[in-house]
Amino acid sequence: MTNCLFCKIASGEIPAKIAYQDDDFVVFHDINPVAPVHLLMIPRKHLTSMQTVTDADAGWLGKMMVRIPQIALDNGCNPGAAGGFRVLVNSGKEGGQEVDHLHVHIMGGARPWSGRAAINV
Repeated sequence: MTNCLFCKIASGEIPAKIAYQDDDFVVFHDINPVAPVHLLMIPRKHLTSMQTVTDADAGWLGKMMVRIPQIALDNGCNPGAAGGFRVLVNSGKEGGQEVDHLHVHIMGGARPWSGRAAINV
């Protein structure tokens, strides 16, 4: 997608503070964080939202979920039951999605959090 903000970040056309990347995903720091750790994980493959996922996407979606715990810990989320992190996917306008590229919010750190994450999620 030539006009997709997140595709441009994934390709390196738009700079971002990258926390992790591999052949399938790019993880970067949210520019408007609502928690001490607030990352966005995007697939390099453009999908508009969870509403466009098909059975063919199951493999890379599974890999995405498996990588999240280590990425969260590597970026400052606290381990164990007293620590943890939140994984959030907004889907569609009514679901609160603001950028039309599937993305997963990874949020964590000491509570309470400020901003819309504490209020709306």
